Amino acid sequence: MSAALIGATAEAAVQEISDWLIGEALGTVDLEDLFRALGGRLVSAGLPLLRGHLAMRALHPMFETVTVTWWREGGAETEEIEHGADTRARWLESPLYPLVERFLPRLRHRLESPGDWERHPMLHEFRQAGGTDYLAILTPFGDIETARARQDGVIISWVSDRPGGFTDGEVAVLERLQLRLAVACKMAKREETAANVVAAYLGADAGRRVLDGNIQLGDGEAIEAVIWFADLRGSTALADRMGEPAFLATLNSFFACAAGPVLSHGGEVLKFIGDAVLAIFPLAGPDGAQGAAQRALAAARETESRMAALNAARVEASETNLDYGLGLHTGEVLFGNIGVAERVEFTVIGVAANVAVRLQELTKDLGTPVLASAEFARALPINWRSLGEHRLRGVAEPREAFAPPALGSV
Repeated sequence: MSAALIGATAEAAVQEISDWLIGEALGTVDLEDLFRALGGRLVSAGLPLLRGHLAMRALHPMFETVTVTWWREGGAETEEIEHGADTRARWLESPLYPLVERFLPRLRHRLESPGDWERHPMLHEFRQAGGTDYLAILTPFGDIETARARQDGVIISWVSDRPGGFTDGEVAVLERLQLRLAVACKMAKREETAANVVAAYLGADAGRRVLDGNIQLGDGEAIEAVIWFADLRGSTALADRMGEPAFLATLNSFFACAAGPVLSHGGEVLKFIGDAVLAIFPLAGPDGAQGAAQRALAAARETESRMAALNAARVEASETNLDYGLGLHTGEVLFGNIGVAERVEFTVIGVAANVAVRLQELTKDLGTPVLASAEFARALPINWRSLGEHRLRGVAEPREAFAPPALGSV
C-alpha cells in the first residue's frame, strides 16, 4: 500500500471518505458528481486508480440501465441504456457478465499476466491504457434471492495502473467503501425511481408537485394554461373490428402522434382518457401566453405530420386511416388533486378545460382536425380562419372557433 495509506494516516483518510459518502447519501445524490468526486478523493488518498465504473438497473419507462464511468484524467460520464438496445453481444463479452450471471460478490483479473481476462476485449483496452489490475464488486439491494431475481443492486469496478496492481489493503479499503457508496446509490435509485414513476404516470410537473407534498385531496392551485384535448375518432368501431392486441397497438400509435409532440414541445401530458389526451402548456414563464401558444401550435403541427405518416403506413398495410380532433384553449384551470381521500388524481378542472373538450367535439361538425378558441388565437398573430360562433355543450356563451393556417403556411 502506498505511503498515504499506512497506519493511522490511512485509517483517517478512509474514515473521512466514508463519512463523506454517508453525508452525501443523506442529501440529494447526483451519481455522476458523486462518482467523480469519489474518484478524486481516492486518488488523493493514495489509491492507484486509473478508471472506475458504476452500473445499476433503472426503473424507468425508457431506460434499462444507468452507468457512470470515471477516468483519472478524463472526469466522469453518465450513459443511459434504453430498453431493447442492441447491446447483447457487447454484454456477453463484458467482464461483468459472469459476475451478474452467477451473482458473485466480487471478481478480479490481474492484467499483467496471461489469464481468463484475455477473453474480454474491454480488458485488453484497459491493458493497452496501462491497466494492471481489475476489481469488480457487486452489492445487492435487499436479500440475495430477491435482489438476484430483480437484478437489483450496484456493481462498481476499478482499474489500477500501478505495477503489481492493488494490494490486499487497498482491496479491503475499496470493499469497505463499496458499502457506503452502495447506500448512496440505493438512495439515488429510490429517489430517481420515485421521480420516474410519478412523471410517467402523472406528468413531470404534477409528479414534482406530488413529491413536494401535494398529495392530499384538494391540494392544488389556479393556473393559467393552454389546454390541449385530442381525441381519436371512431375508436369504438375500430375496437369492434380489431382484436384487443391490434387495437391496443393502434391506440398507442395514436398516442405517440397526439401526446409525443406535447412532450417534445415542453407541454405536460396529464392523463389518457380512453382514446383521448389531456395536456397543458402553462403560461408561467418569460414568454407567457404567446410562448405557450406557439409551443402548443407547433405540437399540433407535429401531430398533423405524424398522423399523416402513420396513415401512409396504414394504407401501405391495407389498414384504414385514423382520424382525430384537437381542441386548443387558453384560460384558468384548477391544477390539483381530485377524487376521494384514498385515491386521488392530479389533473386540471374548470370551464377552460371544458371549452377545450367541446372545441375538439366541434371539429367533427366543421370538418377540420384542429380548432382553437379566440383566447388562444389572440396570442398568435397568424392567418387564423374564423369558422364563426358556436354553442358548446356545457358552456354558457357562444364561442368563436378558429382553424389554424394549413401546415407549412403562416
